[in-house]
Amino acid sequence: MGGLLEPWRKMTRPTFVGIENIPDERPLLFVGNHTLFGLLDVPLMFFELWKQRGIFLRGLGDHIHFKVPVWGEFLRRVGVVDGTRDNCASLMRAGEAVLVFPGGAREVLKRKGERYQLIWKNRLGFAKMALRHRCTIVPFGAVGADDAYDIVIDGDDVIRSPLGKLGKRLGILHEDLVVPLARGAAGTPLPKPQRFYFRFEPPIPTAEWAGRDDEATAREVRDRTRSAVEHALHELLVLRDRQRS
Repeated sequence: MGGLLEPWRKMTRPTFVGIENIPDERPLLFVGNHTLFGLLDVPLMFFELWKQRGIFLRGLGDHIHFKVPVWGEFLRRVGVVDGTRDNCASLMRAGEAVLVFPGGAREVLKRKGERYQLIWKNRLGFAKMALRHRCTIVPFGAVGADDAYDIVIDGDDVIRSPLGKLGKRLGILHEDLVVPLARGAAGTPLPKPQRFYFRFEPPIPTAEWAGRDDEATAREVRDRTRSAVEHALHELLVLRDRQRS
């Protein structure tokens, strides 16, 4: 994996901040922001955590990934599993380091003006699982990939179009699963060169809640995690702008 990533690493020059914040205890639940298209930065983080800390991340993937021939099998081979609660529970009971993006597909398929915004809606699942299994949460932020493309036509544009309205009436168009049309370097599908940044915030132990997983407690954990991820994004954007100036 390191050999395959080396050209991409040279192009993106990834910077990692706060890796020392990651505790040695297990299980861990890494929770962060999903960037546009979701594929440009995640492999870099997987490799760096393995290289620096010996952490083999087990990502929770959207169900749709595993319905795609070849692609689904590739994800399984690199440790990603179908993101069901049963799979998540099994990983946590086994003391694994699990990766989840609460924004899911909707956060990957961004609209115009949504760079580095968290679109978690009212999801509490990751917080309930962490509480149930007394799993320490590691919040993180990732910056760079959202700047690699400019969105030309987003999901809202498609939904407002005659074709989109027809798709909704027929029940074949899901608002959260509309892939935006974006352009990269020189108007091509290739990503624009960007430096990538990752920041790991101090962990959030869930043992202090003594295994509670009720709605109110889960909401408190979710909101604390969200605030930590937003703080990481803010600090990374400041760092990026300072380095650019």
